[in-house]
Amino acid sequence: MSLKIVRNDITKMNTEAIVNTAGETPEVGTGCESAIYEAAGYDRLHKARESFGYVKEGEVFITPGFDLKAKYIIHAVSPFYIDGECGEVERLRSCYRKSLDLAKENGIRSISFPLISTGNFGFPKAYALRIAMDEINAFLLHDDMEIYIVVFDTVSTELAEKLHPQIEAFIDHNYVCKKRKEEYGDPYFGSIPPSDSRHAAYMGRASALDKRLFAFAASKTGSVLSACEDAGEDLEYEEPVDEEKLDERIKHLKDPFGVYLLYLSERKKISLTVLENTAWVSKHVVFKVRKNPKIYRPDKRTAFQFCVGLELNLDDTKDLLSRAGYTISDSLLEDKIWEFYIENERFDIMDISDSLKKYGLKPILDF
Repeated sequence: MSLKIVRNDITKMNTEAIVNTAGETPEVGTGCESAIYEAAGYDRLHKARESFGYVKEGEVFITPGFDLKAKYIIHAVSPFYIDGECGEVERLRSCYRKSLDLAKENGIRSISFPLISTGNFGFPKAYALRIAMDEINAFLLHDDMEIYIVVFDTVSTELAEKLHPQIEAFIDHNYVCKKRKEEYGDPYFGSIPPSDSRHAAYMGRASALDKRLFAFAASKTGSVLSACEDAGEDLEYEEPVDEEKLDERIKHLKDPFGVYLLYLSERKKISLTVLENTAWVSKHVVFKVRKNPKIYRPDKRTAFQFCVGLELNLDDTKDLLSRAGYTISDSLLEDKIWEFYIENERFDIMDISDSLKKYGLKPILDF
């Protein structure tokens, strides 16, 4: 009948069945599975689960829903993500196909899926979503069922609530640092002395404006000493030069964006097929990269998506962006959101998309 993508707590979905991301053994995992067991009634559901014993990845089984609104729980034994090339994609597809077939066998007319294998199982949410949509749409070509994909469960919501204040602090922190440097050019601002005594000496000389700016930055970061501190900068220590990385940069200095993207994909052992899904770029875009990498130039957002899909650090992100003619701007809100996630090594397009939407920007995935 239909496929709908919704934001909700899966334990509160009013469908005949919900799907649980199960492990191979009766041991109950954290996150989505733990929430389902607690909502259904832990002891009774665990006893029902124990009766099935060991079940291998990609297989499914069904139990009553007990205290849930849902009459049934279909347990899909979820694969762990390795690199997208070790059979885990097919096992994840099996979870969806066999869950739907089992629901059909039991006369179920409506079902809610979480994003199977995300969270502790490691599948990037955007990649998992594409697989879910592929399998569900294929099922709906020949069968009728009301199907929901619950993309933001309680765990995801809690993560977002923790991240957004950090994003706001990060944006405000960068804005204050930039403005203070632009307008006053103070050598300490943007590189706070690391010791309390040096900081106190500086504050003794600081103007009233300086003190207000320090107080504002400290209120956002939670620490005066960390306020406006440049990433990785320490006045008393210099990082040694990574000569191998320098040689690599020099060797590929003149590579255009598409050529260097292919090189990074090979170096990080992330195939373009996997990258297409983790970065949530279209097949058409990947085709253009493959067909003529020397002339391919993405728009800025797509370039950022590739950086996240490749899980590049901030320096490598800036390097790849520059090959398409882009920089990370302190005056663009979207750039600061991308920078925040990359600097904090949170490489999930769905989380970034959610943050973009929260701040009034166009999301990458809009439901």
